[in-house]
Amino acid sequence: MNFVEELRWRGMLHDIMPGTEELLNKGTTSGYIGFDPTADSLHVGSLAQIMTMIHFQRAGHKPLALIGGATGMVGDPSGKSAERNLLSENVLQQNLAGIKAQLEKFLDFNSGANSAQMVNNFDWFKNFTFLDFIREVGKHITVNYMMAKDSVKKRLEGETGMSFTEFTYQLVQGYDFYYLWKHNDCKLQMGGSDQWGNIVTGTELVRRKGGGEAFALTTQLIKKSDGSKFGKTEGGNIWLDPAKTSPYKFYQFWLNTSDEDAKTYIRIFTLFDEPTIKDLEAEQDAAPHLRVLQKALAKDITIRVHGEAEYEKAIKSSEFLFGNTGIEFLNELNESEVIGLFEGVPNFTIALADLQAGVNATDLLAANTAVFTSKGEAKKMIQGGGVAINKLKIASPESVYNQEALIGGKFLVIQKGKKNYFLIIVE
Repeated sequence: MNFVEELRWRGMLHDIMPGTEELLNKGTTSGYIGFDPTADSLHVGSLAQIMTMIHFQRAGHKPLALIGGATGMVGDPSGKSAERNLLSENVLQQNLAGIKAQLEKFLDFNSGANSAQMVNNFDWFKNFTFLDFIREVGKHITVNYMMAKDSVKKRLEGETGMSFTEFTYQLVQGYDFYYLWKHNDCKLQMGGSDQWGNIVTGTELVRRKGGGEAFALTTQLIKKSDGSKFGKTEGGNIWLDPAKTSPYKFYQFWLNTSDEDAKTYIRIFTLFDEPTIKDLEAEQDAAPHLRVLQKALAKDITIRVHGEAEYEKAIKSSEFLFGNTGIEFLNELNESEVIGLFEGVPNFTIALADLQAGVNATDLLAANTAVFTSKGEAKKMIQGGGVAINKLKIASPESVYNQEALIGGKFLVIQKGKKNYFLIIVE
């Protein structure tokens, strides 16, 4: 497998420094990508770089995943309009542990010569004094060179300007490359296209300080066809951590991808080969309503991030909400999974005491909660057969419900019409 060709046909390659492909074709090469530790989980925006490392390792090369324990305390100005909040060491350590556990799902850390390796730049910066840094690193890169970078220019031209802390970021990242080149025989740095300036500073430092040669490669920044930011929804980031984004919501994110974006994403985020993808595209073109690409994409990524069991649960959750799966499915879920399944669905909390003596359906839905704005409206729709509790149609406006009706001793699921769900939480 040719790494660069793999990125090309998948539409991932953006910039590549002359000589890089020749280097990679000579044999096993060590290359690194940096990951930002500003949270204790990566999100789907990081998946493109994770996929780059997967292809790199599959092509026989050695991937180094650099966790920015030191740079996370500074903040990269690239693509930012304001300075990042600096992190404490305790928070940083917690974030590093979470990210490391996630990367171990994707990369092989025990495969011989090209085993993946985790490195943390805090290890070589923690005892590096400011005076030593400006003597050993700062003297090799001119201010003119640093100010010519687009990421710096944009911030200097903006209203907020740029702090000295952020201005020095490219030197700090450049030293990472130099350090890995010197101590880990790392010849290549990869990253998103917005990192080109920082990466090239590293190759310059290797040349000027070390008298060596290093190379650079960047991938396309992922964008949605409608121009909105990839990886975000109205509810915020889509995280890889199931505690932050439930596997069901994660699955739905990919399933709801537009047809145009699905054709791009299936190349970037799966390991399907080109013939398989073309076959899927042909099926999609023949019957777009079946959403073949979206289903294949969502299945592949959900299984690789969360495992087969969570994928199956996500499918059942979809069938429960949009199909004919019975209420008993909810008994397979724990409390947080039930709440996650109904995330974004209107919910109401009532006291257990309100149910103990029994309450009729009309009062439950229009007095104890606001599923209906009035008792009259509730009665009318119940009599028309349009309201269900726990997937069973309410027989009469006077039907009585008590704690025996609760799912998991805590929940009632209300369905108004076919698609309008409400969750009642009993405490």
